[in-house]
Amino acid sequence: MALDELKSALPDYAKDLKLNLGSVIGNAEDTGLLTRRQVWGTVLATAIASRSAIVLRALEPEARENLAPEAYQAAKAAAAVMAMNNVYYRTRHLLSDPEYGNLRAGLRMNVIGNPGVEKTDFELWSLAVSAINGCGMCLDSHEQVLRAAGVERETVQEAFKIAAVVQAVATTLDAEAVLAGA
Repeated sequence: MALDELKSALPDYAKDLKLNLGSVIGNAEDTGLLTRRQVWGTVLATAIASRSAIVLRALEPEARENLAPEAYQAAKAAAAVMAMNNVYYRTRHLLSDPEYGNLRAGLRMNVIGNPGVEKTDFELWSLAVSAINGCGMCLDSHEQVLRAAGVERETVQEAFKIAAVVQAVATTLDAEAVLAGA
């Protein structure tokens, strides 16, 4: 299912999502804020993070078509490592005992240091996944790295706009599938 097919699968009550899906993904490159690789890496990473088979099946082929193999793998790696990190760091942040912040994580995260693509692209994808997973510590960390690298706030915002719309589409289509008995 291509982007247009995904939009047409949305119910009438989700018209805003149809429009937003077209603008934040379909027209994202037109703004000049994101490159094609940044758009489609963000789309793939957030489709994975949405945990929706419907959305992932719909968006993955277009992402694969628009990404070089190393970027495709790096976007998947961002979704994978952030699935772990978002749970770990969100939990550490939410626990009232501050001593957990002093403990060594002891979790492998080598891909963050060597993602196989430009560091800013990987950071952008990691931030978008963190937005879906709701980890404030990770959001702050990735945003700070991006801003220190000279990435504008508007560019960062485009990534989490994609995350917001992909997640909303996933929630809506998965709910409709359940209600339809699928």
